[in-house]
Amino acid sequence: MSELAGKTALVTGTAQGIGSAIADTLERLGAAVHRVDRDTADVTDAAQVAALVDRIGPVHVLVNNAGGVVGQVHRPLEEVSEEDWRAVVDANLTSTFLCTRAVVPGMKAAGGGRIVNISSGAGRSFSLTGIQAYAGAKAGQIGFTRQMAHELGRFGITVNCIAPGFVRSNPTTEKQWRSYGEEGQRALVEGIALRRLGTAQDIANGVKFFASADASWITGQVISIDGGHSLF
Repeated sequence: MSELAGKTALVTGTAQGIGSAIADTLERLGAAVHRVDRDTADVTDAAQVAALVDRIGPVHVLVNNAGGVVGQVHRPLEEVSEEDWRAVVDANLTSTFLCTRAVVPGMKAAGGGRIVNISSGAGRSFSLTGIQAYAGAKAGQIGFTRQMAHELGRFGITVNCIAPGFVRSNPTTEKQWRSYGEEGQRALVEGIALRRLGTAQDIANGVKFFASADASWITGQVISIDGGHSLF
């Protein structure tokens, strides 16, 4: 397939798992994909993001996938420091803002573009990790998606969001999965309508749709790709 031939895509958080699968999928569609991880640029730093986009040039597809819990575990709210709160919010929400801001001028000049934000089921309900900043930041991504869809639609730019369910895609999620034990793992799977965990490719398939011509009249939407774990 070459639907995205001649297009430039920027995907953040590509070191492993979901981000890597998204980048691979967009490449198979013909896009020139720029993969960004911590070794490439700090997407919570405005200057580094601006320099990155200047090097790449106009971006046709942006996927804001960077984020995660930055090594944190659940603690009671009164034990959460401002620094830890900001670290998670910056990784998930501030990075989305900075990368979107950086690519929008080029998309406007080109007469259109596609932005896909990777939120989480935690942003629509609550976080299985119990990390308050993570749930808050992921909900923030959903609100940001809707606001930017409203603002950018007149320029032919669509902005959509995916809220993944539990996917074993990196060392953090593997550790989380093991922490549930056999009983907890069984309960989690039984709470999913399709009775299986998701894969990184399941999420990448959603990005593929939002980046395609088939989604040209879809914007401001949030799709839960979670096997029916959360039915809205």
